[in-house]
Amino acid sequence: MKKQKRRRQVAALPYWIDPHGELKLLLVTSRDTGRWVLPKGWPMKGRRLYEAAKIEAFEEAGIDGKIGKKAVGEYDYDKDGEVPCRVRVYPLSVAGLRDEWPEMDERQRQWHCPGVAADLVDERDLKALLRSTPAILDLSVDRRT
Repeated sequence: MKKQKRRRQVAALPYWIDPHGELKLLLVTSRDTGRWVLPKGWPMKGRRLYEAAKIEAFEEAGIDGKIGKKAVGEYDYDKDGEVPCRVRVYPLSVAGLRDEWPEMDERQRQWHCPGVAADLVDERDLKALLRSTPAILDLSVDRRT
């Protein structure tokens, strides 16, 4: 059996420093299974990968903010259990959340500290990425999370 080539996806890693100086990450639910995931999608023709990640974050979670141009990591998963994907992750500093957004009736969104966010996702490499977010982003935040 021929090994299927991994398809590229892009994701945003939405983060915010709360008033207590703690790092929070925003997760959304997937439309099909309700699993907790990062906002993600397919690359878009005519857009850079980080631009596509920012657009997906707005569509899936109503996020306004500044996206980083350099990826902070990657993780693999199988979309619908069949299509192998490699997801490139871009940091997104959240400036605000919209009350209304394109997929608001299809998804939930929640803020979590990195450790809790890591516990909520299924993908092993994504768990590791979320746990290492304070170091990856090089933020001066409370590292107990």
